[in-house]
Amino acid sequence: MQIRPAWGTPAVPEAPTAPTVPAAPGHPPVPAEPTDQGGAAGGAEPRQRLHPLSPVLHGAKSLFVVIAGLSWSTLSRVGFGWFAVLVAVLALGATVLAVVSWYNTGYHIVGRELRVYEGLLWRRTRAIPLERLQSVEVVRPLLAQLTGLAELRLEVVGGGKTEAPLAYLSVADAARLRQRLLAVAAGTPDRETADAVPPPAGDPAVDAAAPVAREPAGRPLHAVSNTDLLVSQLLTPQAFLLPVGVAFVVFQFLSEGSWSFIAVASTLTAMAGVLLQPVRRVLDDWNFRLAREADRLRIHNGLLETRMQTVPLERVQTVVVTWPLLWRMKGWLRLRLEVAGYSGGEADDRNRPDRLLPVGDRETGARIVAEVLPGVRLGALPLTAPPARVRWLRPLSARRLAAGLDERVFAARSGLLTRELALVPYARVQSVRVVQGPAQRRLRLATVHVDTAGGAGATAYHRDLAEAWALAAELTARVHAARRTR
Repeated sequence: MQIRPAWGTPAVPEAPTAPTVPAAPGHPPVPAEPTDQGGAAGGAEPRQRLHPLSPVLHGAKSLFVVIAGLSWSTLSRVGFGWFAVLVAVLALGATVLAVVSWYNTGYHIVGRELRVYEGLLWRRTRAIPLERLQSVEVVRPLLAQLTGLAELRLEVVGGGKTEAPLAYLSVADAARLRQRLLAVAAGTPDRETADAVPPPAGDPAVDAAAPVAREPAGRPLHAVSNTDLLVSQLLTPQAFLLPVGVAFVVFQFLSEGSWSFIAVASTLTAMAGVLLQPVRRVLDDWNFRLAREADRLRIHNGLLETRMQTVPLERVQTVVVTWPLLWRMKGWLRLRLEVAGYSGGEADDRNRPDRLLPVGDRETGARIVAEVLPGVRLGALPLTAPPARVRWLRPLSARRLAAGLDERVFAARSGLLTRELALVPYARVQSVRVVQGPAQRRLRLATVHVDTAGGAGATAYHRDLAEAWALAAELTARVHAARRTR
C-alpha cells in the first residue's frame, strides 16, 4: 500500500511497525518516523500526537451536530426517551471514531515540510511545504478555552481550504509550533529558542507553571472599543429589521395557538436564527486588537471563539475602505483586506483574514492604511470623476464614482448607500482590462478593471473611452515599473 502525500510530493511506502519513541511532555509516545531512505530516524524528530483531550472536544462538537441534525420534528415523532437514546448512541459512535482518529493522527517537521499522518483503514500523509506557508492561525473555540487548548490552522498559497488543521494542542504547544513553522517558512535557522516561545499575550488559559517568557506582541496599532463595535452593529440594516423578524416569528407562533414543547422550541430556534447575524459579528470582533510585528500584521479578536491571525504584508493585494450609510453620521468607516494565498472556498467567512478595522474614525483608518500601504494618504488621493453623461447609466450614484492613480496605488471609488474605496498597489496588479458594454458604446464610455491574485481588485466605472485606454496604458507602465523595483 502506498501513502500519497499532498502537493504532488513523491509517494512514500508505508513504514513497517517501528519502535516507539518518547514524545513531548503531555503527549503519548508514537512510532518513530523513518527517514526517506527507510532507515532509522537519522536526526529526525519523533512524530507527535494531538492533545489527549482532542477526542472529547470532537465528540462534544459531534453531539451538537447530531442534535441539530435530528431537529425538533424527530423529537415529536419518536418521543423524548427514544430521542435521548438516539442522540446518545450517535454521540458515542462519534466519540469512538474521534478516539480512533486521534490515536492514528500524528505530525512532525521534516526538513522544510510539515507532515500530518491520519487514517486507520485508509492512511494518508499530507506533506505541506513550509515555503508556501502564508499564515498559521491560533483559534480557540469556547470548548477549547474551557479546557486550555487551541487549534492550529495553516494557510498556504493556492490552497482551496485551510490546510492540516491540528485540533487540538495545548496553548503553549500551539504557540511554540506556530512560531517554529513561521521561522522555518521564513528560512530562519531552526533554533532551540524557537521551541521556547510561549503563547500569545492575553491568553488566560496559559499554564502558569510553564517556564517560558511571553511571545513578543509586536507594536500595537489600534484596539477597537467594544462599545463602538456594539453601536456600529446597531446601526446596520440587519439590526433595524430585527424587530420585524422577531414580530413575524411571534405572530406565527401565536397564530398556531399551540403551547406545546415542540411549538415553543421551534419558535425559539427560529428567533435565534433571526438574531444570529448581527450578534455573530459582535462576538467575532470582540476585543479586536491590531499590531505590527516586523513585516506582518497580527490580529486578535473574538469572545466565544478567540483568534490570533498573522497576515504577511507582502501578500496584501487590496485594501478596501467602506462607509456604510448610517455610520457616516458618526464619521465611522470599516477597513478590510484582500490577501493572496488564503482559502476562498471556505463556507465560514470567519476563516478569512479580511478584517483590518471593524469600525473606526477617519483618522484611525488613515493611520492604519498608511501602515499597510506606506506613503498612501487616505485623504489626499487624486480621484477624478467620470464624464457627466454617466448619469444616463447611473442617475443616482454617478457623483460617487471616481478613480485615480496615486504615486503607489490605483484607487477606485463607487457605491451609493454604502460607499467603497478600493486601493491596489501597482506591484500586486495581475492584469488590466478595458470592458465596454452596448450602452457604453453609444455613450463612448468604458470600464477599466484591475485584477489581483487575492480577489476582486478594483474597478473604474464608466470612464470616457479615450481616458479609459490612457488609464489602462498608464496602469500597465506603472505595474511594470513597480515590479522592476521590488
